[in-house]
Formats: sequence, C-alpha cells, structure tokens
Amino acid sequence: MSDLPPCPACESPYGYEDGHSLVCPECGHEWSLNAEPDESGDQVRDAHGNVLSDGDSVTVIKDLKVKGSSSVVKVGTKVKNIRLVDGDHDIDCKIDGIGAMKLKSMYVKKA
Repeated sequence: MSDLPPCPACESPYGYEDGHSLVCPECGHEWSLNAEPDESGDQVRDAHGNVLSDGDSVTVIKDLKVKGSSSVVKVGTKVKNIRLVDGDHDIDCKIDGIGAMKLKSMYVKKA
C-alpha cells in the first residue's frame, strides 16, 4: 500500500501523485506533500492561486453549463461584485442574462 497521507479535505486514502502535488480522485482536492498547513485555511483562491475576497470581479475561464437549463456561461464572462460563501460552490454572484448563480473558484480568475 502507498505511504501517502489521506486527503486533507475528505480524508480519502486514495490520493495519488501528479507532478509536484497530490490529488484526491474522490473530491478533486490538490495539495502539496511537503507544504505546511495553511493557518488561514478559510481563504478562497482562484484557478491561478490568487486570493479572492468579497466584492472582487472575476472572469470565467471555462464554458460552464447551467444546470437545469440549456444556457451556457461562456469563457471570458466577467462577473462583478462576487460574494464568498462556504460549501462546494464557494462564489455567489449574479451574471447578466442568466441571473443568480453559484460558481466554483477553480473555474474563475481574478479580474
């Protein structure tokens, strides 16, 4: 069996090495093997590692299908005045033409 530590997000024992980081196949969490625990673990980061805060503007970096609808949030869509929340989808926002949505920070970059 491997001697890799369990996932810090979901405690899954099935993590694997991917380059310089470890990846959990169950929840998708990525972490570094020799990284020190982050004291400010409540920070939300975008796809490039920039810290996000309430009121920031972000840009969508991937086409996102809107669940329960045939519409799509296109790459490059700018979202203003985000609000950070706890949970799997950690950004609450309003997108012009679509309305209120929840986004994952892994699909946006800070504008």
